[in-house]
Amino acid sequence: MAETLDQVASPELTKPRHVVRKFQARPQHEGVGAVVRRSIGRFELKYFDPFLALDEFSVTAPAGFPDHPHRGFETVTYMLEGAVTHEDFEGHKGTIKAGDLQWMTAGRGIVHSEMPAGPGTSKGLQLWVNLSSANKMIEPRYQEIQGKDIASTSKNGIAVRVIAGRSMGLQSPVYTRTPTMYLDFTLKPLAHLRQPVPPAWNAFVYTLEGEGVFGVERSGPVGPHHLLLLGQGDGLEVWNKSAKPVRFVLIGGEPLGEPVAQLGPFVMNTEEEIDRTVDDFQYYTNGFEKAEHWRSEAMVGFQV
Repeated sequence: MAETLDQVASPELTKPRHVVRKFQARPQHEGVGAVVRRSIGRFELKYFDPFLALDEFSVTAPAGFPDHPHRGFETVTYMLEGAVTHEDFEGHKGTIKAGDLQWMTAGRGIVHSEMPAGPGTSKGLQLWVNLSSANKMIEPRYQEIQGKDIASTSKNGIAVRVIAGRSMGLQSPVYTRTPTMYLDFTLKPLAHLRQPVPPAWNAFVYTLEGEGVFGVERSGPVGPHHLLLLGQGDGLEVWNKSAKPVRFVLIGGEPLGEPVAQLGPFVMNTEEEIDRTVDDFQYYTNGFEKAEHWRSEAMVGFQV
């Protein structure tokens, strides 16, 4: 039976997790003129079961991520600044702003675009969560939550926004097919956090602002744009020993333990399934039928 966060809700940790690997995510170009800091899904770390990619993105119009397909996983877009407009071949369209969340299940197939809305630079995080073989070909689905509706609280100098999972007595309404926790923490100076994580899950930290001490109190502080892979244990401890706030996300998930075959935006279990996916996309079949005649408004604008 899969573990749940309710089973590890106590703040008392018997075996805190240590940081076993750390590296800085450096900027690279992606999409059309966009800049991302990719920490999972690059040569140092191609896969961290069940996570396929994590990008901290920065995009200013007219740059962006025009029409592109997905199959076999979920994309989780969490806006930090600005806004992004999303549209797809099913007719779904909307704009997510700073603090908003979109949890998109691509399933058997989706073609969509993600473009900045309005002037200025839009920034956020996009996480790719793998789906089990049983869920890879389900129908696409969206869960969208405005920032004001994300469960949040603060206590003892610790503020948390519960994007998925549970923390500080709050439960996110987001349904995760692959059991996942996604927590946005801000620690004031001198604050000390103990956050449970199910022992069987993989977990990591991505730092956003300030300098925090993670895993072991005697460790050195870690600044922004770092990925910290956590070892075995039942939770994470964090200290803010600086004079400024520290912000980071703690993300964990239950490993699928299945083979991964990936070709760009297509993630299946075997190379044969990837070949079939390429054929489906090329010939507009088996979930990609609507892609043949659809172009996003953003793409039509590019072609004018």
